[in-house]
Amino acid sequence: MASFLRRTRHRTRHRVRHLRTAATAALVTLGSLSALVTATAPAQADTLICDQFGSTTIQGRYVVQNNRWGTSATQCVNATATGFELTRADGSVPTNGAPKSYPSVYNGCHYTNCSPGTNLPMRVDAISSAPTSISYGYVNNAVYNASYDIWLDPTPRTDGVNRTEIMIWFNRVGPIQPIGSPTGTATVGGRTWEVWTGNNGANDVISFVAPSAITAWTFDVMDFVDQAVARGLAQPSWYVTSVQAGFEPWQNGAGLRVDSFSSTINTGGPGPGDPGDPGTPAACRVTYATNVWPGGFTANVTVANTGSAPVNGWKVAFTLPSGQNVTNAWNATLTPSSGAVTATNTPSNAQIAPNGTQSFGFQGTYTGTFARPAQFSLNGTACAVA
Repeated sequence: MASFLRRTRHRTRHRVRHLRTAATAALVTLGSLSALVTATAPAQADTLICDQFGSTTIQGRYVVQNNRWGTSATQCVNATATGFELTRADGSVPTNGAPKSYPSVYNGCHYTNCSPGTNLPMRVDAISSAPTSISYGYVNNAVYNASYDIWLDPTPRTDGVNRTEIMIWFNRVGPIQPIGSPTGTATVGGRTWEVWTGNNGANDVISFVAPSAITAWTFDVMDFVDQAVARGLAQPSWYVTSVQAGFEPWQNGAGLRVDSFSSTINTGGPGPGDPGDPGTPAACRVTYATNVWPGGFTANVTVANTGSAPVNGWKVAFTLPSGQNVTNAWNATLTPSSGAVTATNTPSNAQIAPNGTQSFGFQGTYTGTFARPAQFSLNGTACAVA
């Protein structure tokens, strides 16, 4: 539900004093120390932005935007050296509709406003990893979510609305909910999330909602991109156009803060390879851990490379027992949903180092008595089963 409209605009002096009187040697020493202090450049002053789509640059590489797109009431953000604070957020909108705004900081391109030196847009399958870090400051006298947004499009566009939006809800306060409807849970980045999917009339949206507030986290953006790819909401040939962190307020919001933000896009990953390429053969071992309840189950599959060479691109093949069907998966693409299934790596986990592992998982349903697959193979080579 984050923005439909978003856009941009941007000191030092020092002096040194020298004292030259022999009779005041002690004062010369103190004066020299003082000169060293005054010669240090002061930190950049904060920048207050109240213009509807006003923006500025921080850290020399990210854009902070006011982005007040859903209300005519006054809103101001104070851009700091490492983030921003929402200092004024007048007005309110109904909680069953769109929010007032999306004050945020981002890496990438947004309505032709690209952050300095960014290498976004970039193809999904060209990104080896995208580490990011965010810390938030919350208030309780408002209705809002704290949302980290990832935008994807089939083209390397730098303007307009992208095809798919991934929202990571770090926190929510008040009677608000993501776009669409809940479709289950997923483990991403070592955390469990409630997953919602839908469409806001302009783009598809998949939301990952934290069960309780997260104030700070360091993670890989590609873990969430892989989820969108696995669920058919994006393709490896699509582009990541921007990553953004901020707030969607419905009522009030003054005092909300992004205390720090960082984002890096690493390139040169092995990528998923051609769909027909089975990848590098290797000796392997598979661990298949399950959690089973009447009519349903989850399976976490760990694939170990027991050979001496790295595996570049992997496909794990196995046959699900009769009556079992895959309903969703993570960290791999599984096709088909029953019978002889093949799990294919995502763009960010295509390599398995010697003595290394990669893991993927899926949720499924079953009828009759639950059973486990009998055999697994990695790129056509049979694996030992732990």
